[in-house]
Amino acid sequence: MADTIEVLVEGGKATPGPPLGPALGPMGVNVVQVVAKINEKTKSFEGMKVPVKVIIDPKTKSFDVKVGTPPTSQLLFKEMGAEKGSGAPNKDKAGNITIEQAIKVANMKGDSLMGKDLKMRVLEVVGVCVSSGINVEGKDAKAMQKEIKEGKWDAKFKA
Repeated sequence: MADTIEVLVEGGKATPGPPLGPALGPMGVNVVQVVAKINEKTKSFEGMKVPVKVIIDPKTKSFDVKVGTPPTSQLLFKEMGAEKGSGAPNKDKAGNITIEQAIKVANMKGDSLMGKDLKMRVLEVVGVCVSSGINVEGKDAKAMQKEIKEGKWDAKFKA
């Protein structure tokens, strides 16, 4: 039976220190190799916390690294260049993203979103914009959801 260690690390900046080192040390794996593999797989999420699973075979001491994706809100804030969303999303707006950025975030999240196609996954991302106070294409996110459902942006989802 494989042992699994789950940690939250900053993208591309895992170290052999806590929380990884103390958890991996007793497993008998090469901690430096594990850290290098995690950093290699998470470098595209630099500046964000990323969930990581290290699966270790106790017999062979081999390991596999599975990287989750940061929360949708974190990906949106990175696209916007903001630290966080709006504390009052109905009144104050935290910023604005383009439909292309919403598509990029939907693609980054991939299978972890429920939508069966790109249009439905982008609707999920725009839904997070609603609760975070983020406008899309300069419009309120709820208005953008309505436009997406009406098919006004369908050409973007086929490209």
